[in-house]
Amino acid sequence: MAKDTDALIVIDVQVDFCPGGALAVAGGDEIVPGINSRLADFRTKVFTQDWHPAGHSSFASSHTGKAPFEAIEMPYGPQVLWPDHCVQGSPGAAFHPGLQTDPADLILRKGFRAPIDSYSAFFENDRSTRTGLEGYLRERGITSVTLVGLATDFCVQYSALDAARLGFDVTVELSLCRAIDLDGSLAAANASMAGAGVRLAE
Repeated sequence: MAKDTDALIVIDVQVDFCPGGALAVAGGDEIVPGINSRLADFRTKVFTQDWHPAGHSSFASSHTGKAPFEAIEMPYGPQVLWPDHCVQGSPGAAFHPGLQTDPADLILRKGFRAPIDSYSAFFENDRSTRTGLEGYLRERGITSVTLVGLATDFCVQYSALDAARLGFDVTVELSLCRAIDLDGSLAAANASMAGAGVRLAE
């Protein structure tokens, strides 16, 4: 059982990120039972949900002549272009049907501003627009966070790095995450998180 100052943050376990979805992460559905079993261990539980308007600027379909997984420069820096995914209100944006969401204290939606993507649970990709999660956790007396979910090398990594930068004690349970692993991005993400003092637990 985690201490009352610990929070579990479940990142983007949504239909579009699971096998058969628009941006499927291999084995993304395999982590659902394990996450469910961890929920009772934490007093504070936060779930994030990617929640893009149609035509979002991070979609390759919004850029003429561009294909998914190409990178472009946006006003806030480099941006990988993705297949259309997690469009607000669509079946793909829903949480995985096997995920127990009723215990969530907070469901945080991110990526809903059309001009900017949002990987992290704490900041959008400009690294300055806050989601409000830090304030919520501070108000709840949280000092440590454990992250699980999808995908290890993007939204989980960005959330973990931001949490560490904000002064939280951070653990990523790698066995309850899965990665996209785009051109070695998983190894780079793990090295980056370890370098920032994030505890990587198998």
